[in-house]
Amino acid sequence: MVFFSCNNSLKEVQDLNMASYGPVSIAENINSKYTDSGRLTSVLVSPKMYNFTNNKFPYYEFPNGIDLTLFDDKLNKNTVIADRAVVYSQTDLIDLKGNVVLTTAANDTLFTDQLFYDQEKQWLFTNFPVKFRTKDYLTNGNGFDSNKNVTNAQVIEVTGRIFIDD
Repeated sequence: MVFFSCNNSLKEVQDLNMASYGPVSIAENINSKYTDSGRLTSVLVSPKMYNFTNNKFPYYEFPNGIDLTLFDDKLNKNTVIADRAVVYSQTDLIDLKGNVVLTTAANDTLFTDQLFYDQEKQWLFTNFPVKFRTKDYLTNGNGFDSNKNVTNAQVIEVTGRIFIDD
């Protein structure tokens, strides 16, 4: 004979379900447009999205890459591509990972393995090694910090700078 006993309350059982690690939904061919006061501010495109909003710290995962376009007030666009991304719902933070390339409206380009975008502050940053190519320079460093328009970008802990003469 085998006896089983269960002493969990309904609340404990519901909490177990909320701690689930599986996605609550999966979406394909994502094309999301974000607006602020009726003005287009960003477009997020990805082949697949997992919705983990059932977790205690809810998030959305884009395991097959992401293409994020950020628009300034004049609709100039900066684009970011990455192999993977995670959007954290509670913090409005986007974590872009793997072969991250940021291309600005001025055709400056940032290369790194990880870049964060704070949607609330509209700020890009990383403490990973970076290469930042502008019209005149290729700058290597151990971090990057900028507004979303990349008009006041700075490479942190510069490790090398090469003048580019076309």
